[in-house]
Formats: sequence, C-alpha cells, structure tokens
Amino acid sequence: MSKTNFYLVSTLIFVLAIGIALGVYKDKIVQEIRITTADAAKDKKPTFSPVKALSDRDVYYPGTEDLKPDEMRIVACGTGQPSVRPKQAASCWLLELGNGDKFLFDIGSGSHERISAQKIPYDYMDKVFLGHLHVDHFGDFASFWLGGTVMNRLTPLRVWGPSGATPEYGTKAAMQNLKEAYVWDIATRSGFVDFRGGELEVTEFDYKGVNKVIFNENGVIIRSIPAIHALDGSVSFILEWNGLKFAYSSDTFPNKWWHEYAKGADIAIHECFLPPTLLVTKQGFTPLEGLNVGAQAHTSPEQFGKVMSLTQPRLAVAFHFYNDFDTGPEVMERIRKTYDGPVALSQDYMVFNVTKNDIRVRMSAIDEDIWPSPALKKKIPPSSIESPFSDFISSGALAYPEVVGPIYEEVNEIYGTDYKPGIK
Repeated sequence: MSKTNFYLVSTLIFVLAIGIALGVYKDKIVQEIRITTADAAKDKKPTFSPVKALSDRDVYYPGTEDLKPDEMRIVACGTGQPSVRPKQAASCWLLELGNGDKFLFDIGSGSHERISAQKIPYDYMDKVFLGHLHVDHFGDFASFWLGGTVMNRLTPLRVWGPSGATPEYGTKAAMQNLKEAYVWDIATRSGFVDFRGGELEVTEFDYKGVNKVIFNENGVIIRSIPAIHALDGSVSFILEWNGLKFAYSSDTFPNKWWHEYAKGADIAIHECFLPPTLLVTKQGFTPLEGLNVGAQAHTSPEQFGKVMSLTQPRLAVAFHFYNDFDTGPEVMERIRKTYDGPVALSQDYMVFNVTKNDIRVRMSAIDEDIWPSPALKKKIPPSSIESPFSDFISSGALAYPEVVGPIYEEVNEIYGTDYKPGIK
C-alpha cells in the first residue's frame, strides 16, 4: 500500500471512530435528558407521555369540568368600563351552582360573546338580574334575548330588575320599550323558528327594598339592597345557597346597606373604577369630570379598599376598570392603602370556584369557534305563514326554481319531509 493510500485509510478510520464515539455520547446525552425531564423526581426508566387528562389544570376549559354539589363557579363575562373594548366587555357575571341553577348578573355591552363561550345550552341560562339600566349593564340583553331564539333557547327568558322613581324609569318599562324597539326583529323571527325562547317574563321589584327577598327557588335566595348610582333605581344583589354567600354590587357609591348585608360574603364582587388621575391622563377627562365619575358616581380604588375592610369577605373582587399592565398595579397600590385582605383584580374570562374550604381562581380558555348547543326540548316546527311581503317587494323576487328546487329535494330526502319552496 502506498503512503498516500495508507494516510487516506487511516484518516477515514479515525473519522469513523470519532463519529461513532460522538453518536454514542449523543445517545447518552439524549437518554439522560429524557430521564431528567420525564423522571426528575423518580429513580425509574423513562416512560411514555401520559395519555389521560391532567387532574389539576391551571386553565378552566368550559364544558369539561363537573361542578360539585356544594360548589359555585363564577365567570367574569364583562369587567371593563362603560366603553367596551376587545379585551374587556362591559359588566356581566355568570354564576353557576352545584344544584344546576345558573344566573346572569348584569349583561352589559359586549358580554353576550363571553357568555356564549361558556358552552352552556341557552335553556339553562334563563335568569338575568339587572342592577340598573345603564347600557354597560344591560346593553347586550336584546342580543341575548332575541339572538337566543336561534341559539336553541326554547324556554322563556326571565329577568329581574328594579323599579324607578317613576314608572318610566323602571325595568318593566325598559323591557316593554325593547319589545317595541325590536318589533321588526320579533316579527321576522317568530314565523320562521320555534320562538318559545322569545317570551319574556319580567319581575320588577322595589329598588328601595332593604335586604328584600326577590328570588327564592331550589334552595337559592337572592336579596336586593339599594345602591347609590346616577339616579334612584340602582341596586346590588346578595345570593345565598348551601351555606355560601355571593355579593355583587353592580354600580354604587359606598353605602350602609352593603356594609351591613354583604358583610362576611365568601366572594364579594364590587365595582372599583379607575382613580380620577388616570381618567384625566388616560381618557381625557377634565379634573372635575374625573372626580365626579371616579369618586362620586363610582367607587374609587381607595374607597373600594375601605368597603372591603368593613365587608371582610373571603375574597374581594374588583371590577369595572380597564385592567392593563400599567393601570392594574396603580389600582392595587391604592386599594392597599385601605385594605390588606385577599383581593383579585378581575379580567374577562376569569373564573372563581368557591366551596366552603377553598376559593380557586383561574383564567378560562377561549373557544372562538363556538357553535350553539343542541336544543334541550323537541322543537315545534314554525307554523306556515302567508308571505310577509307587500306586492311591490314580492314582485321583485327571483325564485330560481332550478336552484332552489334541488335544495328542498335534498332536505326532504335526508329528513323524510315534504316541504315545498316558497312562503305559503
């Protein structure tokens, strides 16, 4: 063998040996990494990744967790200020109880979207309690009410709300006015779908009632207390069930009724507006506007802290402010001037699971592709109706029988029906 060939073969053998050595070393490293990450706390050989769901998850996935018989779950469906934004809808809180009952407290602008994300059939969400009639506290009521008729709600929607200083300012008048405002919408839905979910059952109660029982069903008692906000006719709510107490302020200036009747609540959700200085710098208010809105029409962070120091709940929850990276810390700093107990600064989709022994706080996963849950009752086919159109509008219709006919034939064949095109 020539010198050249000898050196070439020697080099190849050396490279091959190095490669094998590196490969063995790499396999050892990979194995060690697998052992370290999979069995860090165990002296075992590595195993396959688990295939069962984790028993303790830091995120709430709607529709996937049972509610225990002694448990309540509260979902923040709107925590922001009167003007909604993608990050925060206006005031709305969903309360679910282990007995199957579900309640909505306020249903402000933008909140319907958050409600639908909870994957709860609409027939189960048939009880709405309104603290007052500002748009940021019932602005999505019509959407939830009438939109619910095509989301498979087949039970009447029940609503409780306060009276006003005079009848036209009360909840009954508001609901009647909504019916009149949406008369076109109601007329167009009622003949085309099962419209039983479009019925409204309104209970108006005296806003001056002090700790007055306004709901008593299935072991659940809800009382109202007067609130101080904007005009006469605002209220707060206190719900008691199974030894648990939930207090919700809606909007209010600090007052004696909350202090007396919300005291000792397991969870106390109270408004906490931005301080006047942030309303000036962030929202362009004048100083007087900032004071009027932030410390008179609403409860400031310092006032919120004082309220909670007197209420002494297991958990205080602050809402009704834009909770951002810069505003949240300042709100908390101001709260801590007057309150040193447990507190959560709420965000949309925050979830609270409350039992007698524990309060767990998490964020909810968001499913943006949500569809309606199936109807829980057998649907009644809509009655045949005469054409709702005038002769003028009807004269403009292009029937396209060669297109529409096969659509009806397809449906009739699949579902065993015998429908004919056209409104009869």
